[in-house]
Amino acid sequence: MTLTDRQQRIMRGAREWIAEHGEAPSLRELAAAAGLTSASSAHYQVQRLREQGVIVETRGRPSGRCPHCGR
Repeated sequence: MTLTDRQQRIMRGAREWIAEHGEAPSLRELAAAAGLTSASSAHYQVQRLREQGVIVETRGRPSGRCPHCGR
């Protein structure tokens, strides 16, 4: 499976964030790490990656909740 440039940046940003902070980034943090202009852009790419089976949610928290504060 070939990932787009944006998807590769999302994956790289997520890996780097997790390595540094020990938890998944919020969509805003992920967008910034990947050089995207908005959290909605990151959300779109994350959804595509989930549909392709490239990433899975493992924390069991409802989608769309902040990983830091739970809101």
